Amino acid sequence: MLDFEYHNPTHISFGKGKITELHRLVPPNARVLVLFGGGSARHNGTLTEVETALGDREIQLFGGIEPNPDYDMLMDAVVQVRRENLDFLIAVGGGSVIDGTKFIAAAAPFLGDPWEILMTGGQRISQAIPFGCVLTLPATGSEMNRHSVITRKSLQAKLSFSHNLVYPHFSILDPTKTYTLPPRQIANGVVDAFVHVIEQYLTYPSNAPVQDRFAEGLLLTLIEIGYRALQTPVDYDVRANLMWTATMALNGLIGAGVPQDWATHMVGHELTALYGLDHAQTLAIVLPAMLDQRRDSKRAKLLQYADRVWGIRTGSDDQRIDAAIERTRHFFESLNVKTRLSDYELAGDAVAQVLTQLENHGMTRLGEHEDVDLAMSRRILEACF
Repeated sequence: MLDFEYHNPTHISFGKGKITELHRLVPPNARVLVLFGGGSARHNGTLTEVETALGDREIQLFGGIEPNPDYDMLMDAVVQVRRENLDFLIAVGGGSVIDGTKFIAAAAPFLGDPWEILMTGGQRISQAIPFGCVLTLPATGSEMNRHSVITRKSLQAKLSFSHNLVYPHFSILDPTKTYTLPPRQIANGVVDAFVHVIEQYLTYPSNAPVQDRFAEGLLLTLIEIGYRALQTPVDYDVRANLMWTATMALNGLIGAGVPQDWATHMVGHELTALYGLDHAQTLAIVLPAMLDQRRDSKRAKLLQYADRVWGIRTGSDDQRIDAAIERTRHFFESLNVKTRLSDYELAGDAVAQVLTQLENHGMTRLGEHEDVDLAMSRRILEACF
């Protein structure tokens, strides 16, 4: 097992009706900006519940944060926070709203150009406005981690940053808030959480059986409940387990003391920035080809994955690896998340465009061994058709 430090200060309040806990979780004299996405938070009553729970605190609203939150829109919220001297933020939504809120929290007190936060991966952050979350879409795990991914559409860039100061102070997880989500968002959430686990698990052996077994348990849970989450949208237990699994997939626990990959995410980010594909769609496209093209360096863990997750125990090593990759692809497809670039009407010229973006953003040594260079990325992308 690798050396590690683990710290996670986020308070979790889990269960039906937990939005009422805002009255004790938010400081009584806070000047609050509530951030949300489209109109669903208002139409389904969640925004009203938040406002009611906050009582007589000063509250302002900022809505319209879209999937793959855009830097320029978020800067409007930064201006509002600075102008109105707001000192507490609440994100009401899924990973995009939470990621955007993390950026706003860091950018509002930032002394330089806030774009530097993303260009340096968060290294120059020295302070951040405290914030909490009301999660409505289980997927990214952003409600319990220090990471954020922001898009700047004008530059066709999608970049990430991380810092301990952007851990949420608290996150409220009420599974009933997922009941009205469209099937596409639920399916995307399952895929996103699945690949988060894979990128921390499917690397090379590091003698970390606790992390391995924990990761395998999360993968098996997603396989068990993923389709059921689509078929029975108001099954509380299914949605509760999906919400908690997605949170645990990326709160740092299963990644402590083990090598991590993230090459699938980095390539996927460029597909989203260029073509507007959903984040989970890009992961479903890239992961099977990524595993296939890197089967030699991942051989031991691929065989473990085949055995422990998919129960594949017969055939040669390569036959078992082939079967595990195919079962992974089939799982995504069973959720109606397509796994080929051609499924999204992208042509061969997409390969060159993605490679250019990877080079422009310094993504030329990806993976746990830093061996995913542009030539490897080309082979992976070509195998995605």
